[in-house]
Amino acid sequence: MKLSVRHITHYRFDHPVRGVVQSLRLWPADCASQKLLSWEVKTEGALRGAEFTDGAGDRTALVSWRGPLDELSIEVTGEVETVDLFGVLRDHREKGPASLYLRSTRFIRPDNDLRELSASALEGMKSATDLDRAHALSGAIAEAIDYAPGETKPHTTAAEALSGGKGVCQDHAHALIAVAHVAGIPARYVTGYLQVDEDGKPHEASHAWAELFVPDLGWVGFDPSNRCCPDERYIRLGSGFDAQDAAPIRGVVQGSTPEEHLKVEVVVTAAPGQQQQ
Repeated sequence: MKLSVRHITHYRFDHPVRGVVQSLRLWPADCASQKLLSWEVKTEGALRGAEFTDGAGDRTALVSWRGPLDELSIEVTGEVETVDLFGVLRDHREKGPASLYLRSTRFIRPDNDLRELSASALEGMKSATDLDRAHALSGAIAEAIDYAPGETKPHTTAAEALSGGKGVCQDHAHALIAVAHVAGIPARYVTGYLQVDEDGKPHEASHAWAELFVPDLGWVGFDPSNRCCPDERYIRLGSGFDAQDAAPIRGVVQGSTPEEHLKVEVVVTAAPGQQQQ
């Protein structure tokens, strides 16, 4: 499937700032499930700094804007050809061992409820395959946390989302990572784009899911929000320990901290004749 992406991030500050420095991870991963046909990241007025591929295999660029500055925009446009590999991440070059992703953070730290959910999901599965165990954990999260936009915040933890029983893709990914860690399975947070939701409605925001490490297969993606593994509708950008670590855009504002107004527009469309039914 050929997918076209248009992603605009616009910042406006309530008073001019001395400058802004950002780290961008806005380039799709180079792997077997996706091939870049064209891709451009525009940062008008910015100074481009170092560009490198980090240990997780994700391309990163450093950019900065000099002030006085009261607004800035980042525009991503491109086309990617994708194939369905049933969520398996193949031909993705990275240097770190899978065990690195057993590390916990405050967003994914399991509490007693997450530990109990992990144990319950895997009850009676000692003889099951590693892949079946991973699917069971993803299914348990989908059942335990209803998809409900506006019920959680960017700083909501996995434990808090489970307690409230509602959340969005970020919460689902965090909770899945947490229960996987309880089971001793390396897991990480993944950012990217999704062309449609499970019900076929356009998805107008960046998306997130989790990857669990399955012996003999490697990293496998699971999206509890849509109760599936990533397929040809998905474009993978990058990964990290949690949403904060994997954020496609991270930065600092120089000078006094202003009130920041953020507007994000993401549109992902399929080439004519390729829309899923």
